[in-house]
Amino acid sequence: MLTNGYYGTLTTMPKFMAKASGESFSQPIATKVISATPGRLRLRVNSANRQPEKIQRIADALEAHSSVNQVRTNIHHGSITIEHGKEEGNLESVLAALRDLGIIFRDITEGKSEAADQVSTAAFDFNKQIKLATNGRVDMRILFPIGLATLSVRQLLAKGLQLDIIPWYVLAWYSFDSFLKLHAGSQSEPKNE
Repeated sequence: MLTNGYYGTLTTMPKFMAKASGESFSQPIATKVISATPGRLRLRVNSANRQPEKIQRIADALEAHSSVNQVRTNIHHGSITIEHGKEEGNLESVLAALRDLGIIFRDITEGKSEAADQVSTAAFDFNKQIKLATNGRVDMRILFPIGLATLSVRQLLAKGLQLDIIPWYVLAWYSFDSFLKLHAGSQSEPKNE
């Protein structure tokens, strides 16, 4: 039976005798096993627990474990890569140590598919690149409405007031509406001096 990306069941895995760390997290931390190959285990921590201090505590506890050779983390993606010995039982020992720390293995997409999560991450990265390229003057919150506004003007000039395809005024409305929605949280009150 395939359980959390590896073969075996929770009842067949040996119990870890001594805890890798004397403490566990107050709330369980949901993770997903992304890959498990001989000598290497890769986890993804759910987005609610991607704080540097939490991931660092996990990494520190794992590095103290006798079966673990190296731990690499990527906080932005919530990934923890664990290099461990290839000997029989090392993977189960590492998984038991993770459970002792309060790590639970489950599907962490919570309503979103893995593909949707990757698209969101790609859009976030693309927006960051746009901001860096323009020294923070332009981002996707301004480019997207401008793009829709440009399409609405093009549609108006090319098709006139036809209503059988996407009319220009729908695109113009989407441009206006998305501008307002994307900038709703960034408006600040003018200061009276």
